[in-house]
Amino acid sequence: MDNKNNQTNNNDSATTFAQTYFHGTKANLQLGDLIEPGYTSNYGKQRTAKYIFLSATLDAAIWGAELAIGNSKERIYLVEPLGEIENDPDLTDKKFHGNPTMSYRSTSPFRVVGEVTVWKGHPEEQVEAMKKALQKLKEQGVDSLNDEF
Repeated sequence: MDNKNNQTNNNDSATTFAQTYFHGTKANLQLGDLIEPGYTSNYGKQRTAKYIFLSATLDAAIWGAELAIGNSKERIYLVEPLGEIENDPDLTDKKFHGNPTMSYRSTSPFRVVGEVTVWKGHPEEQVEAMKKALQKLKEQGVDSLNDEF
């Protein structure tokens, strides 16, 4: 048997998968859509968003969907960042040392590459407690670092 004929073609070799990222929202998006800065934020003071957010953990994306302003269906999208991402300073600098939630922000778009259609949200009492805690911070004048321009 000739070894040359049994070698695998490079095109048939295993592929490397990129890191999976999630984006929690109440927006109804389609595969291929871009999530971009420059639109009204779903959080905080609802200013024009300088940054958009993604996470490498499903739990952080679920929080994003649950805390987004609006009455639409909560959704979790799989996204591909099209530029540089950096740690979200609200979570890494204000609440947690390091980045245990694996939450990031970017000024570059993300492409929607899928949707997580089956997931379990946090208990309603926990979501309400988080909303109250965020409201209390707002009343105390603690603003998001992501609102800075």
